Amino acid sequence: MPEVTTVDPATGQVLATYPAAGVDEVLTVLAGVHAAQPAWAARPVEERAELVRAIGAQLRKESAELAALMTAEMGKPIGEARAEVEKSATACDFYAEYGPAFLAARPVDTGGHQRSWVAQEPIGVVLAVMPWNFPFWQVLRFAAPTLLAGNTAVLKHSPNVTGCALAIERVLRDAGLPADVLRSVVVAEDDVPEVSRVLIEDDRVAAVSLTGSERAGAAVAAAAGRAVKKSLLELGGSDPFVVLADADVELAVAGAVRSRFLNSGQSCLAAKRFVVHADVAEEFTARFTEAVRELQVGDPRDEATQVGPLARADLREGLERQVHESVAAGARVLTGGAPLAGPGAFFAPTVVTDVTLDMPVLAEETFGPVAAVVVVADDDEAVRLADGTRYGLGASVWSADPGHALAVGRRITSGALFVNAVVASDVRLPFGGTKRSGYGRELGEAGALEFTNARTYVVGGGVPTGPATE
Repeated sequence: MPEVTTVDPATGQVLATYPAAGVDEVLTVLAGVHAAQPAWAARPVEERAELVRAIGAQLRKESAELAALMTAEMGKPIGEARAEVEKSATACDFYAEYGPAFLAARPVDTGGHQRSWVAQEPIGVVLAVMPWNFPFWQVLRFAAPTLLAGNTAVLKHSPNVTGCALAIERVLRDAGLPADVLRSVVVAEDDVPEVSRVLIEDDRVAAVSLTGSERAGAAVAAAAGRAVKKSLLELGGSDPFVVLADADVELAVAGAVRSRFLNSGQSCLAAKRFVVHADVAEEFTARFTEAVRELQVGDPRDEATQVGPLARADLREGLERQVHESVAAGARVLTGGAPLAGPGAFFAPTVVTDVTLDMPVLAEETFGPVAAVVVVADDDEAVRLADGTRYGLGASVWSADPGHALAVGRRITSGALFVNAVVASDVRLPFGGTKRSGYGRELGEAGALEFTNARTYVVGGGVPTGPATE
């Protein structure tokens, strides 16, 4: 029987081993989730909302234990882990409070004696394929609105956070949701492509949501396209952080450090490419590099730690390759630049400069504590470099004049633009990407409606007498 083993990335020690499900077992789980959906959808939306609110309360009740589990499985600094649990609970609160209004039927005046309205109705079972870097937030931001709408879900989480996946299912059950409203399936890494394909092709699955790599997204989108099913993709990002000539450098540096090194640099919406005007480049680079040198790297269970390990050893190896190849091509390391000695998947917080668009630290997504600084002569060059990527998730622009920053930012393709602020997801605002960062929207009202059928209803007042049209 295949197994999934979780490993503490801070020590390299095995945490737990779980039996993995084969295709037949996964389809049995799907059958239960599919059978549960009509009864769940038949509950009044207000009742579903109170159960979603109860999930938030349960998350808060178990915050310490859930945060510790997250830290053990993927190395997230413990303070950030607690904040992630709280943010997940906040998503439940938001959708419990505002979701019923988002989902309410909307009357439309179509004239005559007929009544017309548009209802947002559940579509059925949604498959959620989720990543390891925010193991609670990325599931709950999907689950809260999707389940509230009356859908049920099968969760295929990343194998290295299997404990978190099973904990999420249990938290929902302990909050009072029926057992089959959301089920986690544990799948061995080698079996993920085949199991995902089988699930997407199954008629009982109505749609799929994936947060993950570009490669995984392309495979899921292709399978969903062949099955003519809706898909939502939230993929990679290589977000630009643009510092204009009139920016407050001290403020920009503080934002740069926070944006790049949150979650040890393992975030799709983290700033990764720092595009800095020549007038402030020397000051920004010096201050930024010094601030990065001062970051506390260490045991993620220590409250003082700001940067923990990467989630897996292979991720550290990939990051080392990107830096090494960029340096070989002419990039210059200002601090860091290599793995740290000792156990665990630690990589030194790194700043590189003298980079060009063809180097891996700019051309590829760097998923770890590495920042690349590029100096530009004017706004036009800043836009060209900021937009010179196949990704388009977020962008931030820094200037003493917000109007100036907005004018520059509007010329950069992205799903979100932040001015003098760090790009972050907010449950009140829609979130998603452009270009190869994906499509579809989570969070906000858009997230509440993403997996619903906007169904048109017309009740006529008599026999129509006009000409027939489509």
